Amino acid sequence: MLHLGSMLSGSVGDSANHLPERSHVCRHGCVLHPLLPERHPVRDFFVLDTIDMAPRSDMATMEHPIYSLSTVPERRRLSYENGEVRVEIIPSSIGLPTVFDKDIVIYCISKLMQAKNQGEAIKQEVRLTTHDLLVETNRPTNNLGYERLLPALNRLRGVVINTTISTGDAKTTHGFGLIDAFEYNRKGSMHAERLKYLDIKLSDWIYRAIASSEVLPINRDYFRLRAPVDRRIYEIVRKHCGKQTSWRVGLELLQKKVGSKQAEKHFHSHLRNLVRSNHLPDYAVTVEEGQAVFYRRSGLDGGDSMPSGRL
Repeated sequence: MLHLGSMLSGSVGDSANHLPERSHVCRHGCVLHPLLPERHPVRDFFVLDTIDMAPRSDMATMEHPIYSLSTVPERRRLSYENGEVRVEIIPSSIGLPTVFDKDIVIYCISKLMQAKNQGEAIKQEVRLTTHDLLVETNRPTNNLGYERLLPALNRLRGVVINTTISTGDAKTTHGFGLIDAFEYNRKGSMHAERLKYLDIKLSDWIYRAIASSEVLPINRDYFRLRAPVDRRIYEIVRKHCGKQTSWRVGLELLQKKVGSKQAEKHFHSHLRNLVRSNHLPDYAVTVEEGQAVFYRRSGLDGGDSMPSGRL
């Protein structure tokens, strides 16, 4: 087991100075840092209207694997069962929504929760600027950043989810998508485009979670996590560990909740690399006797009430 002293104190940036030689390897053989660069360390205070907005995610999709971990279009149906919870995710012709597509939903949730906490009336429709969305989710604000939005919106709208997971007081047993509609206007130059509005109507299922405050704040460094598996691990640990000192889970159950279809030995190898790199926001991890044990780093301020760590 690795020594926990340095793992439990400091920030992700501090721990990133002690990354192993082998982090993530691209298809061309180059070694990639497990954290993406912080693309917007200095924000534009004259344009960005979300300076004080804390990113938040809904508990249901933090708990269960709704989004695809693939970085290429995935068109197969996904299914998941855990106790009484059953989920079937049916893709559109362009593929399943990915963990990175979820950034858009997180941003919408964050904006609505900010308004709700300020006593403002909220509704399912969210108006935002594309530039603010890209900055807040640590995406590039060049042409590529904008071009990736439309396919992501189409995947979010096109997916069909059948599930028994309830949000609010309603138990959904019919199919639904993650967003119901959107309007996206990309006309104009790059400078003018940043001020264009993107209108998104969230699904009833997502909106009920917001209306019932079934959301949790997450670390901004979540958007810097390069590997989809790391993002899922962070969500699960944030949901279950919360402000507790530590939380442990069996490796088999953790892989199931992550939604990883890779061979068990490869998932375990990924966890060992995560232990060595120590780059997960808010939490350090060790692996012992068939379990992953997550330890809360000092200084975590959740803000919202924390659920039980029981699975």
